[in-house]
Amino acid sequence: MEFNDTSWVPLALRETVIEALGRTLDWGRIMHGAALPFHQFLEASGAAEVLDLCSGAGDPAAILLRELGRVGLRAPRILMTDLTPNVEAWTRLVREHPDTLDFVSSPVDATAIPAALGAGRARVIINALHHFRPALARSVLRSACADSPGFFLVEGFERNPLRFAAFAPAGIPALLVNPVLAPRRRVAKAFLTWLTPLAFAASMWDGLVSTLRVYTEDELREMVRGFGDGFVWTYGTWRFGVVGEAYYFFGVPRVRRASSPHAS
Repeated sequence: MEFNDTSWVPLALRETVIEALGRTLDWGRIMHGAALPFHQFLEASGAAEVLDLCSGAGDPAAILLRELGRVGLRAPRILMTDLTPNVEAWTRLVREHPDTLDFVSSPVDATAIPAALGAGRARVIINALHHFRPALARSVLRSACADSPGFFLVEGFERNPLRFAAFAPAGIPALLVNPVLAPRRRVAKAFLTWLTPLAFAASMWDGLVSTLRVYTEDELREMVRGFGDGFVWTYGTWRFGVVGEAYYFFGVPRVRRASSPHAS
């Protein structure tokens, strides 16, 4: 169980965990190593548009775009989606990236993407696949293989709780200032963060549990066995901080599909 995806947890606490994580990814430069493999994925798949699944507050997608720009690599157009869309947060991000970022305001189930929405768009999921139990995670991957030019996955750590320590230098400041920077429910978030241990405890718990839930390379390759045999799958890692290690896993068809309405 993680607090940030449990319905009985107050919304202010769930938002605190997600917002603080987004800033941690940014301030800790945790996503910087994803830019090059993501560019390689785009080149191999030929995709010009990407469907971002489980976008949360939208920070991971925006950070990935900024990292691509920082190193001078081509940026695709990313369409953010979620089962519980965060339209307020996404609208602010789209103002910052009007040419490369957009969103779907209605709920989108990552395991059942509407054909018109998914056709021709590569799929990306950042720091979220571990929230799905194996059967559902397999459904997400199967959907991506069935009707898209590829799938790109990022997780901020491998299955090792010690790796979560790498989030602390940026994560603790991100959590402490969140009530000031949060777009809404600031009073409730200030109470949870500054006057009680709840925000810190929930963030610590969710981070440690995530490191135990995250899928390994062997498990991911087993998940795509059968329906993913027509794809070439690539796994790699990058280091950040002193002990941090994130990974990426992506698949593209062995023969690039032509005639996609969104393909470059």
